[in-house]
Amino acid sequence: MIVVTGGAGFIGSNILAALEARGSGKLVVCDRLRSNDKWKNIAKRELADIVHPEQLFDFLEANRKQVEVIFHMGAISATTETDADKIAANNFSLSLALWKWCAMSNVRLIYASSAATYGDGTEGFDDDWSMDHLAKLRPMNAYGWSKHLFDRRVSRKIASNARKPPQWAGLKFFNVYGPNEYHKGGQQSVVAQIYPNAKVGAAYQLFRSHNPRYKDGGQMRDFIWVGDCVDVMMWLLDNPQVNGIFNVGTGQARTFLDLAGSVYVALGQQPNIKFQDTPLAIRDKYQYFTEARMERLRTAGYTKPFTALEDGVARYVQHYLDRADRYE
Repeated sequence: MIVVTGGAGFIGSNILAALEARGSGKLVVCDRLRSNDKWKNIAKRELADIVHPEQLFDFLEANRKQVEVIFHMGAISATTETDADKIAANNFSLSLALWKWCAMSNVRLIYASSAATYGDGTEGFDDDWSMDHLAKLRPMNAYGWSKHLFDRRVSRKIASNARKPPQWAGLKFFNVYGPNEYHKGGQQSVVAQIYPNAKVGAAYQLFRSHNPRYKDGGQMRDFIWVGDCVDVMMWLLDNPQVNGIFNVGTGQARTFLDLAGSVYVALGQQPNIKFQDTPLAIRDKYQYFTEARMERLRTAGYTKPFTALEDGVARYVQHYLDRADRYE
């Protein structure tokens, strides 16, 4: 049995699709479906159970001998969320309790961290998970802080030789795009947000740069196709000897203009980009540049190439966004 927390969410539902395709046995989702279309993310899957987060540990205890792996993707992932108590409870305390349960129950744990832990990038994007290195990072929002706080706790547990799951891996996802993110509203990838405009050739407004080092639209991020993220996790599933905290990006930063232009091109349109001011509420929490260092994952043995931006965007637009059935 494999449990995916946040399994009805963006990355979690793509993990389930890959696990089902592999014939991985009983699949269990832990998530809140609520009243929007989030349920459609898992509508194609054959599931053994759907567990509400408040019943998660009761379920795990009742199925202790069957659970082999937990993919912990469940979190409050909105970078605009301001309720730090809520974020800490969901992203730190729950993760810590899961770590403890997995360690005591001999269950493998693969969890989602985030590139938001790197803050403004002053200390670089090296996935060195030593306590000394992690102590230097300064996330710029409560979401990034909560993920960083858990990474630091994991690092200390490993350094102190505390009891740990038989396999553990934390993944610092960079800017992920792909199917099943539609329930995220304003937190969807720029690809999904641009699509309706690009479909009809209308203009789309990117955020202006408020940093003299970058032209408008020249802000750079490491954009990664969700399928590549899933491939890394399936590789970890196949290699239980691999442990650590790893970046999951392409290793190549691209501009927002590159990204936006790729959406228009995928639809046979000429790019039509204008600019708007970045909202004041997020202006001082904005990452102008991210680029994953991927040497540690490669050294651990992962060899598969990552999808080029233009190829990933074209696949997303043509095989999902521009079809009647947009779901994986």
